[in-house]
Amino acid sequence: MIRGLVRGSVAGLLATAAMSVVMVAGDRAGLMRDQPPKRITRAFLPGNRHRPKPGEGVLGALAHAGFGAAGGALFGLLARGHRPPVPAGVGYALAIWLASYQGWVPALGILPPISRDRPGRVAVMGAGHVVYGAALAAAMSRLNRDLPDRDAGRDESTRESPAAVFAMGGASDMALFWA
Repeated sequence: MIRGLVRGSVAGLLATAAMSVVMVAGDRAGLMRDQPPKRITRAFLPGNRHRPKPGEGVLGALAHAGFGAAGGALFGLLARGHRPPVPAGVGYALAIWLASYQGWVPALGILPPISRDRPGRVAVMGAGHVVYGAALAAAMSRLNRDLPDRDAGRDESTRESPAAVFAMGGASDMALFWA
């Protein structure tokens, strides 16, 4: 369990770095006015939640890294020491994006929900979360390379795909894919 948390945290930090490249590129392309992690951090700092504050950029980057590491730690627990497939990581990251940017972030009045946000930010943040999920699963697989693959030695027809597990049992059963 501890190994999964630690490896997941490391994978989460690496994945957050990859995601941040997408976010900075989107910002430089003019698709976002400022970074969502900075806006979220600004809302929690003292003073007007919509006015820039000293240090919010650095604090936002640190909060983003921390959130990414925490998300990776949870993914590491779900992976249970196995090498998760990239589609499972992408699905996990998109679920985080939906829960955050269609859920608690707009509920707190920080940013509009995805369904009403500017298309540029939606595209960048969607792409960023896809990159986070792919990088997270790839990093977890690399970090868990010393562990046996649960599908090793099984013929292709008996392997369970993440899509099949998801379709048969729903999102809560995705953890069983790695059991």
